[in-house]
This record gives sequence, structure tokens and C-alpha cells, in this order.
Amino acid sequence: MYAIVEINGQQFKAEAGKRLFVHHIQDVENGATVEFDKVLLIDKDGNITVGAPVVDGAKVVCEVKSPLVKGEKVIVFKKKRRKGYRVKNGHRQQFTELTVKEVIA
Repeated sequence: MYAIVEINGQQFKAEAGKRLFVHHIQDVENGATVEFDKVLLIDKDGNITVGAPVVDGAKVVCEVKSPLVKGEKVIVFKKKRRKGYRVKNGHRQQFTELTVKEVIA
């Protein structure tokens, strides 16, 4: 059984026991339980339920493993040839690591 759930504007496939790295969630602590009720689709042993826009009464329960995880560094390099213009910038996105405990349908 799995569900497609929307978390912070992004869609994730959630199955029991799966780890998810979502955009940083403010004010959560390590070991806290978080529930998401924006479930868009549920597959229960081949029986698919699609919400319009969400499935009523469905939710995904997750546990916070790490409230702040930094992603890989992305280098942003800008250059204009023959003008002497070069700018190098870096960025590391902040994530929250979740473990899916159960999908309630």
C-alpha cells in the first residue's frame, strides 16, 4: 500500500518504512510525529483511489528523524565573455528527514 502525498508543495510517494527528504519544516523536533492530510492518491493492493483534489479521511503519519539536513552543494557560476564579469556562488538546500510510519486510508 502506498500513497501520493503533497508536502510543502512537492509530491512524494509514501510507503510504510520509507525515508523522505522534504523541504525544511519549521519548528519540528527530532522524534516528533507529523501528519499530512493532503493525500492525492492511494493504492491499496491494486485498488486505486484518486482524490478530487484530495482523498477524504486519508493521511500519512511520519516521524522526524532529523529536523535539519543539508543537501549537496550546487555551484552557480555566471560569466560574460570579454567583459571581465565572473561571479561564483554556492547554495546548499535545507531538508528535513522523515520516516513514514503508516498510511491511513
